[in-house]
Parts: sequence; structure tokens; C-alpha cells
Amino acid sequence: MSPPSFLFPQTQSTVLPDPSTYFSPNLLSSPLPTNSFFQNLVIPNGTQPEYFHPYHIQSSNSSLSASYPFLFFTAAVLYQVFVPDLTISASQTYSYGQNRVISSYSDLGVTLDIPTSNLRFFLVRGSPFITASVTKPTSLSITTVHTIVSLSSYDANTKFILQLNNTQTWLIYTSSPIYLNHAASEVTSKPYSGIIRIAALPDSNPNNVATLDKFSSCYPVSGDAALKKPFRLEYKWQKKSSGDLLMLAHPLHAKLLSYDRNVTVLHDFKYRSVDGDLVGVVGDSWVLETDPIPVTWHSNKGINKESLGEIVSALYKDVKELNSSAITTNSSYFYGKLVGRAARLALIAEEVSYPKVIPKVTKFLKETIEPWLDGTFKGNGFLYERKWRGLVTEQGSTDSTADFGFGIYNDHHFHLGYFLYGIAVLAKIDPAWGKKYKPQAYALVTDFMNLGQRYNSDYPRLRCFDLYTLHSWASGLTEFEDGRNQESTSEAVNAYYAAALIGLAYGDSRLVDTGSTLLALEIRATQTWWHVKVEDDLYEEEFAKDNRIVGILWANKRDSKLWWAPAECRECRLSIQVLPLLPVTETLFSDAVYAKELVEWTLPSLKNKTNVEGWKGFTYALQGIYDKGTALKNIRTLKGFDDGNSFSNLQWWIHSR
Repeated sequence: MSPPSFLFPQTQSTVLPDPSTYFSPNLLSSPLPTNSFFQNLVIPNGTQPEYFHPYHIQSSNSSLSASYPFLFFTAAVLYQVFVPDLTISASQTYSYGQNRVISSYSDLGVTLDIPTSNLRFFLVRGSPFITASVTKPTSLSITTVHTIVSLSSYDANTKFILQLNNTQTWLIYTSSPIYLNHAASEVTSKPYSGIIRIAALPDSNPNNVATLDKFSSCYPVSGDAALKKPFRLEYKWQKKSSGDLLMLAHPLHAKLLSYDRNVTVLHDFKYRSVDGDLVGVVGDSWVLETDPIPVTWHSNKGINKESLGEIVSALYKDVKELNSSAITTNSSYFYGKLVGRAARLALIAEEVSYPKVIPKVTKFLKETIEPWLDGTFKGNGFLYERKWRGLVTEQGSTDSTADFGFGIYNDHHFHLGYFLYGIAVLAKIDPAWGKKYKPQAYALVTDFMNLGQRYNSDYPRLRCFDLYTLHSWASGLTEFEDGRNQESTSEAVNAYYAAALIGLAYGDSRLVDTGSTLLALEIRATQTWWHVKVEDDLYEEEFAKDNRIVGILWANKRDSKLWWAPAECRECRLSIQVLPLLPVTETLFSDAVYAKELVEWTLPSLKNKTNVEGWKGFTYALQGIYDKGTALKNIRTLKGFDDGNSFSNLQWWIHSR
């Protein structure tokens, strides 16, 4: 069932960077990625490094620098430091007056051309080799910030071992003989054209040399990730030259990798990474499979009859207080939260068989959602811009800080997820309304969940979701030293959950499948990297001991603090990874032992604090997973709730445990 095509009114943003600087002209007519793994390479000034697993890569108009980064950690933060271990360029650059450009990109890789050095780099994520094509005979220069200890040649000058004084060993492989000389911190070549591949030797382990030798000739130029069946993702690399392809899997890949494919895991061949050890996998296609996740409107287990009275009385009061004309915010985020909060009340009413409040909730949802979809909302609204191709808000089109940066493509899945949740519920309750606003509903979904140009050419492919790390990134077109980042996993979960509910409401099984699959992967990634469990051994002991949950996860760093609160505010960290409270929260926090550890870690931080009622609510919600009685007592003493939550919703959650 193909969604009707609809575009919000067009605008020209005054705050977005110009994509034409670092993308080749042939790419500019298509929607470009705004939250991708290589974003730092294409936004002003294109000078910040980007992490490609296992290398940190930085580019300039004449060279590419690579770092096999060391991991630094304290009790508060875990990060990789970029050091230009090797910088590759031409010995003398050719002044064609050209920028380096991205000439093509795929789900798993990007091709970077440096015309002034006759170099084309195939930067494919998870490759143990950095691969370049030297397009015409060129004298190369490889410099290092370290001192070269030795350079030895093998195999008729097609393999070299380079030892540096920082204990690193690098291997260099070429497709035909190359003649290299070295000075204190530079290796130079006679004119050469062909393929050159460079790899750090992990752990300086000599056994790993044989592995790199064996897989040195076959190289990937790009990689696609296809969602063909529910709860299943298929990687396929385009490779060149002979032999088998060696790539690296991060810990979540390793958990999901299906062995019914022709793949071999090299358990002893490992590179360190901020995401945990990357392990060698041989094979040019992988299948990743995750457990199915139920997408339901209501709680999984239902509610006991004796609990209905208390929920109904809370519901009566919460619905009575709904008043769309009393809303003072025009922020797309805070407004969306109010829409999501009200939509929960309608579904709770269905679940506890108290239908008489539903008309009032429906009226509130129509009054709040329609102006955003009709373009009649005062002071803000959704617009479409053609430079990068996507939705911006009216405020965000002239102010990069408005709506948390929505206008520079931050947090799209967060904001739109709340609106979509409300739209899905309304379309379920009132199908005629749903039909009327279906084009706008699908425009919101497609902004962050388009499966590619075959489906819709007005938006890029999967704006926020990263098909290699298997979770979303929230930050858009802002350069950051540590790459993309995401704080609130639970709001990302809400986005794909809401999209799947839109599919249910409209009887669109393909959308249900896509939404559910991304939802399942986002949850698995959250449980792997944001939920810190000492026994998982993923993070250094010092960090794991002090943190039960990550605040902000960056491509290259794990931070205990939040954008809006210090690390000491544990209840803030817990809450931003729980809200909004939904039926799917049960799947996100399916590990009751972990939920208990997280709550017990958080509770001392709530003592003697006022004005944290909202955060207390989410802490007690998780407490309800393993101690329903105490949690119920606790929520009954609350004097207030988060703006996206309600007493009814907390009652519903704890009574349905």
C-alpha cells in the first residue's frame, strides 16, 4: 500500500550549511544524509574526524589521516583520542583547485576523492584495512607524528611492515610492486598507481599478520544493508579483487549474526573499540536476526479487575483537565509531548473499559494535532526545505537553536515520534479523520523512516537510524569532535514504535514490519551500549562501577553527563532513557535484575530534593517492574508529573506489571 505523497509548504532555511562544498555535483540532486556516520566530513569545515570502526579518519583537501585510537577512561567518561598516526597524500600535491569530495556513499561506506593527490579512498565501516586507489602514477607520502623505528619489505615489494615508536605496527599492501624509502617520520614512494591498503596490527600479535596477509587482496568499495524480512537485516558488500572479504563485527553484530550464511568468525582476531571488541568475520554478506517484538496498543499482560477502580478515578481527573487552549508552548518537542501524553489517556481508557472519556481526549487530540498538519498553528509549524530535503520547523528555519535544533536536523525522530503516536491513536479511534490526514501522517513518517529513493525521493534514506551501529543518531548538521550522538534512547524507541502503530492504524503491513524491525534493533542497541551492566564486561571497570546508564552516547565517546544536566543528576539520566512510558517500555526494560540495579543506583540521588516529581515518577515506574507494592505506594505520594506523563499513565503501568 503506497502512501499518498504530500509535501508541507516549502521554505528556504537561513541556517543550514551548503551541501555543495564536499559532495560531488552528481549527488546534489538527491536527498543527502543529515545524521550519518560520515557527517563530519561534509559539514563546515569538514575538518573534524569521524570514526569508521576501527579507525578514526580525518580528511583535508590534500590528505587523509588515520588513527587507530587508544581508549581513555575515567569514572565519568570513556573516549578515543584522535592522533594522526599516519597521514597519506601525494609527495607534491597537484593544484587542480579542487576540494576533496564524497563521490558516492552507501549504508556501510563512503568514497572520498582527493583529486589534488590522485587518491580515492574506499572508507567502509568495519574494514581492518584503509583502502585507497591511486588513480594515476603518483609519488606518495605517508607521514606520522611518531618516529619510524623500521620499515621492512616482503613479497617482492608488495607488502611492508612499518614499526613506530609508540608500539604500533602497521602493514602496507599494494596491488603491484611499490618502491618505498623512509626518513625519521615519513615514508615516500616512487611514482605508483594501483591499490594501496594499510592496516594497524592489533595487539602487535604476530599471528594477526598471517590473517591480514591472507585477506589483503580482496577489498570492499561499498556496503548495503537491506530490510527484506521482519526482524532481519542483510549486509552485502561490493568487493573487488580476488579472495574472501574480511570485515569486523561489533558486539551487537556478534550477538545477532546468523550462521546459516557462509560466514566464518575469527574469534582471536580482534581490534579494540569504544563499542567493545571488534571481531573478524569472513564473508561478503551477513544476515543479522533479532527476536520479534510485539507492537501492541495496550499492555502485554492486561490489568486485574481489582486495579481498575484506582486507574479509572485517575483517568477521570486527568481527562477532565485536558484543555487545548491552555497550552502555552509552541515548541515542536514540548508540544509533541503533550500530544503523546493525551493519546496515552485514550488507550488507557480503552484498556480499562472506560470509553466515556474517549470523546474528550479525541477532541483534544484533534485541536492540538490538526493545526500542525494544516499549517494553521500560531508561531510555528512544519515546513519542507529543498537544500538537504526534509522537514524543518518555522522557528527552526531561521534559528538553529530553536526546537532543539530541529531546523538543522537534530532530534527529528524524537519530535515526530510524539506527533505520530497521537496521530496513530486518533486514526485508530476515528478512521475517517485518519483517512483525511493520511498524506500528512506519512510525510512525518517518511522524513525519518524513508527506505530510500525507490520509495520516496523527497527525503533521504533512514535519516536517523544507523544500519551499522544498529541504533539512531539524534544530532544533525553540527560538527562535533566526537561525531554523531544520541541521548534519549527511549524517545528513539518511541519513534519507531509510533511509526509501527501508524502502520497498524492504516493497515499498512510493510510499515508495521519496517517500524517493528528498527524498533527491535534500537532496543537491542540500547540494552547493549546505554544500559551499563558490570557483568557484560563491555566498559572499563572504573566507568562501569560508577554508571548504571550512559548519558550521551557519541560515535567516539561515552558520557555520563546530559546536554541539560550534570552526571550527578542520576534521576535525570534514568528518566531521559525511560520517557515516554509505553507498552513497549516493558520490552526495553525486560531485564528486571538490571532495572533493580538502575533504580537502586538512582534512589539516593532523589533524597531531600524538591521539584523532581517528574523524575521520581519514572524511577518508581522502573521500580514497579520488580516491586509493584512499593512502587504503587511511591507514586501515590507524587505531587506532580513530567509534562509527557500523567498519574493515569503511571497507575496503568504499575498495575499492568
